Formats: sequence, C-alpha cells, structure tokens
Amino acid sequence: MSTSLLYHGFGIRGYEYIRTTYESGKVKFWIDEDRSRLRCAACSSRSVLGRGKVLREFKCIPIGAKQVSIMLSVRRLECRDCGAIRQVRIRFADERRRYTKAFERYALELSRHMTIKDIAMHLGVCWDVIKEIQKRYLHKRFGRPSLRNLRRIAIDEICIGRGRRFLTVVLNLETGAVVFVGDGRGADSLRPFWSRLKRCRAAIEAVATDMLPAYIKAVRTNLPEATLVFDRFHIVKLFNEKLTDLRRDLYHEITDKLHKDVIKGTRWLLLKNPENLDDDKNERQRLDEALRINSPLATAYYMKEEIRRLWDFLDRETAAIFLQDWMNRALASGIKMLHKFAKTLSKHRHGILAYFDYPISTGPLEGARGRRSLFPGLRSVV
Repeated sequence: MSTSLLYHGFGIRGYEYIRTTYESGKVKFWIDEDRSRLRCAACSSRSVLGRGKVLREFKCIPIGAKQVSIMLSVRRLECRDCGAIRQVRIRFADERRRYTKAFERYALELSRHMTIKDIAMHLGVCWDVIKEIQKRYLHKRFGRPSLRNLRRIAIDEICIGRGRRFLTVVLNLETGAVVFVGDGRGADSLRPFWSRLKRCRAAIEAVATDMLPAYIKAVRTNLPEATLVFDRFHIVKLFNEKLTDLRRDLYHEITDKLHKDVIKGTRWLLLKNPENLDDDKNERQRLDEALRINSPLATAYYMKEEIRRLWDFLDRETAAIFLQDWMNRALASGIKMLHKFAKTLSKHRHGILAYFDYPISTGPLEGARGRRSLFPGLRSVV
C-alpha cells in the first residue's frame, strides 16, 4: 500500500504508510506523521521537541465487509517559541473523535438510504456513534441560520418533557424553517434573537404571536416598524378556555339533578366544531339538549361559532364591522364571561384585524407541538 493510496482511498495526506496487519477480521493500516510537517498546535512554529507519543486507533471507511482502522502514534510536542506542550493536530480526524472525517462523511451519505441501526451494523460501531455524527452535522448546518432575509415570523412557546420545560421558538413563515430556539418562555428568552436580528439588519414586516403581554412588549420594543398579528388559533383557544370555565360554573349552580346530568360530560362537545360531531354517538343530540336547557351556555356557544367566522371575510373593512357587531352583542348579553372577552378583543382589535393585511399565524408552530421528535432535549440553537 502506498502513501498515495492513503490519500486517494481514505483522504489521508501528510502521513507515511508503515505496514498493514489483520486482526480478528479487521484490517489495520499503520501510519506515521511526516516529520517535516510537525508544527506546534498552538502557534504553528516548526521549532519543537518531542515529548512522547500515544497510540490511537481511528475507524475508517470499510473495505467491502471488512472493518478498517488507521493506527497512528500521536506525538506530543514542546514548542521552543511559545513553550506550549500539546499533541500535534490530526488532519484526517477531529481531535476528540475515534473515527476519520472520511468515515463521518460516509456515514452521513449512508443516512440518505439506511436507518441508524443499519448503518451502525454495517460500520461496526454502536448506535450512539451514528446518532452523534448526524446531530453534529445538523447543528453545524442549521444551528445558526441566516436571519438577513427574514420578513414574516411567528413566535410561540412549546412545552417539552414531563418536567414542564418551555422553549420559545421563532419560525420563518415563508420557508417553514425554525430560526431560533430559546430556553424558557417570555421576553427574556428572546434577547439573543433580538441581538442577532439587529446585527443582520433584517427588515421584518410582520410578526404572528399570541396576546401574551410579554411578547407584545418585546415585539413593539425591538421591531417598532413591524406589524403585530394576533394569532387566530390562540384567540379561539382562549375563548374555548373561557367557555369551559363557564360550563363548570353553570354546572355547580344548577340544583336540578336531571339538568346536571345533561350538562355533565358536554365539555368536549362544546369545544368540537359542529361538523366534527359524531352522530353515531349521539353527540349532536346531547349537545342540543344541553344548550336547550341552559340559555347562557347556548348564547356563549353560538357566539363562539360566530367569532370563528371572522377570519373567513375577504377584506379588513367587512371584518371590522363584523367584529364590532360581535363585541356589541357580547357586551349586551349580560354574561360576564362574554363581557370580559369582548373587552379583551377590543383591546387587541388592531392586531386581530392586521391578519387581513398579513394573513399569517402560528399555525405551523402549533403543528410542531405534537412532533416531539423535532425537539428532543433541544437546547438553544443560538
């Protein structure tokens, strides 16, 4: 085997071939550092003294079904110029890895066609080694995405794990790419993102988020020129939460046992869209009966179905008229829950109607909530 074959076959250059051994079905190529290339790892000086060496084995690309290793005695050098005592740099492998860069590239290429388990079996390594190679590649490629071309973004929080750990996620709504993940929730978790955004000088046009005061303040402070769009899904979700509380309160106020039995168990029926009610399970009949015997609950339920129509209008003006009419009827209903919710909508009216200028939402992020595989123990990518 020649030194040229080391380079052309395994991507190893600047080393001398010594010998080949065969042990337990494995092929081992023994190589040595070209002494003319010895440099100080700290200052790159050539004026160095040897201070021992340690034998290391590096996994390499297999030959057929045979596993291949590169055996190298890594030298330890003392620099006469800077005084540092360090091991020489290994050019064909990362310092803390037990495999070559060519092996890493080969494993990544196999990842396009095989599972992690199959790759590990083929290369004779454990599952964790292949997983780590893939994670390092993904972090290197997507860990710090460019923010320069950001125009429309969504900000939302997700909960992962059983410990109720929260992450704040920023999504590029034009490409669907996650551009930032911050630990925690609220304004503090977004500080690194604002810093990077200012350095990139991105011209953000619109931001979709919920009505959390911390997010509102953070966006208005850091992106004063951007349009704030309150997410439709969060608005409907908030109404559903209030409707659930109303049903619970009404249930406890009812004294008639028969009426209580009718209201009991209708929570999910109230939250379901009418088109999703299952007639085979008599869900529509049960819901109609509950609404018939409880006027406040019926009013709140039908008001919920009406507010969902807001985002079906084609222009801002018509939607504004509809929203104002809905709020007027909610205020005049005499139902405390509707009265409070109407005030909330009135306070955030501009951001709600901004949807008709920028029809964006945090919907893509909401979809990612259920895909926990996207955020397994995820740390901040900044």
